[in-house]
Amino acid sequence: MKEWTSALIPVTATVRDTAETLNRTSLQIALVADEQGCLKGVITDGDIRRGLLAGKTMESPAAEIMETEFFSAGPDDDQAALLATMRSRDIRQVPLLDGKGRVVGLRTLFDIITPARRDNWVVLMAGGLGQRLRPLTEDCPKPLLNVGNKPLLKTILDQFASYGFTKFYISVNYRADMVEDYFGDGSKHGVEIRYLREKAQLGTAGAVGLIEEKPDAPIFVMNGDLLTKVDFPGMLDFHLEQNARATMAVRRFEFQVPYGVVNVENHRITALEEKPTHKFFVNAGIYVLDPDVAAAIPKNEYLDMPSLFGRLMDKGEPTAAFPIHEYWMDIGRKQDFDQANFDYDMHFCVREDL
Repeated sequence: MKEWTSALIPVTATVRDTAETLNRTSLQIALVADEQGCLKGVITDGDIRRGLLAGKTMESPAAEIMETEFFSAGPDDDQAALLATMRSRDIRQVPLLDGKGRVVGLRTLFDIITPARRDNWVVLMAGGLGQRLRPLTEDCPKPLLNVGNKPLLKTILDQFASYGFTKFYISVNYRADMVEDYFGDGSKHGVEIRYLREKAQLGTAGAVGLIEEKPDAPIFVMNGDLLTKVDFPGMLDFHLEQNARATMAVRRFEFQVPYGVVNVENHRITALEEKPTHKFFVNAGIYVLDPDVAAAIPKNEYLDMPSLFGRLMDKGEPTAAFPIHEYWMDIGRKQDFDQANFDYDMHFCVREDL
């Protein structure tokens, strides 16, 4: 059992503190406890996402998003019975409390069983030229650049595989032979890999049009230059809960204007704002598409994901935004590549003592 104390946060914690705790551990839960160690509430990724969508910020008190009604167990409860309850209630984590309500442990589904195999296909986009990373990409495609101790695309594949995803398409174009030589059919990595060979750049959605058969279940599509700890099963569950035709992972982005902003109307100053901060949700490059949407993408036609979402919205089809707070880095520039290498050990190397 991983060290549960790393999931503890004080009642004074903020949403940002909570997100950092979730990102730092692999327990997928934060336990809000008072000074006596009594559990006051629990917070999961889903609670943070719902809070962000409702207008909470990363500086909001964690108490405003925590769940105060939660299932708990005792440290000596039967594990088989606990597993049955977790499955029936669709619970991944259960805090263990003593007779006074103090936290003494944590049971997670991963402690008891291995992740179930998932039939959803994952499409990884690995055909880009990586021009902004030259000269690093002159002889190596960007997804095969080592970040930490292995190629970036291998880390992405391993992240999905750790959640039970084993069926992959990799879209290739630039230096396709190197990608195919490294991954092969996936058998040496414990997964199944097929290739979508782009004769020309088709865009993040256009490459999906090369899939010959209609998928049986929603598919993931992800840029192959992202380093992230996103909860992929959580995103898939969110997509299904929203009854969405397509779901886009989004991140909150803040931009502060470095000057005083002057609002003018008919030559008159109507308002003054000193260095205002604008907040947006931005595209994070990870998507879930329903089978019908994936199957309807034209073959050999350039189409990027924003355009696909635009087409769906024009038709009145439901699309959803899945806010992420986990570690995320788009490795598009040399400084991003250097930062990702610096961050890798902290976020992706498993410590033996946890």
